Amino acid sequence: MSKTPDILCIGSILWDIIGRSRAQMHRGSDMPGRITRLPGGVALNIAMTLARFGFTPALLSVVGRDAEGDELVAACDALGLVTDTMYRSDDLPTDRYMAVEGGNGLIAAIADAHSLEAAGDKILRPLRDGTLADADHPYDGMIALDGNLTLALLSALAISPLTARADLRVAPASPGKAARLAPFIAAGHGTLYVNLEEAGLLCDARFDTATQGARALLDKGAARVLVTNGGEDAAEGTGADVISATPPQVQVTRITGAGDTFMAAHIAAESKGASRPDALTQALEAAATYVSGDPNS
Repeated sequence: MSKTPDILCIGSILWDIIGRSRAQMHRGSDMPGRITRLPGGVALNIAMTLARFGFTPALLSVVGRDAEGDELVAACDALGLVTDTMYRSDDLPTDRYMAVEGGNGLIAAIADAHSLEAAGDKILRPLRDGTLADADHPYDGMIALDGNLTLALLSALAISPLTARADLRVAPASPGKAARLAPFIAAGHGTLYVNLEEAGLLCDARFDTATQGARALLDKGAARVLVTNGGEDAAEGTGADVISATPPQVQVTRITGAGDTFMAAHIAAESKGASRPDALTQALEAAATYVSGDPNS
């Protein structure tokens, strides 16, 4: 590798195709707006944010050997990310994500991450072949992992010797994939980053506050959790100790990527020695800045 990474980002790396309109939108709406295509995916969003905080993330994912894949790798290289740890597939296309956002929030989204699921544990080769680690020298740094991997692979990683010594940070990618984080709760391994809906799905319950969601996840066996709730209070908990903080109130101009920004900012704050309350506050401030920023950037 040309650079030594200080964090691994494992999961979805793809093209985000986002249509945004300032108008209120509903089923069947046809509104003027902007359509953008940007590098995205949960793992890549986290990596890009961490790079802006001065980190050198390595990417573990799959990208096709197609024109879109070559363009995506070039974009990641230009951002200072380590890309030679990625699996380049000859027969799998580069994944894509498509979303429509209106002035009233996310209207609909489709994640075409079939190549990531099909690649399976091939994306983990750098953790086995000596590139980053091997069976005798498991990786002991920080890993940001997203729930776009298959349940089988996530279940294996929750108890794998490959990640047993790592500081594992896990996000579900979307409410539809929240259940895939259950193995980390059962194993009591890792820090989980979820929103209130995802906390409810993992606990088969409904919560009114992030604090309630955090306490319920800890009661189920989670080692540590962070639960966000849009513009309402967020919570962070470990053991029996749960703290909360209120995010800045801002005008929301974009949604896709907000949770990834929150997670990356929290990781960055803690890595630089911030206390638990300060790290939570800094992460909320970073997410607020993101959602209120230029939606076409």
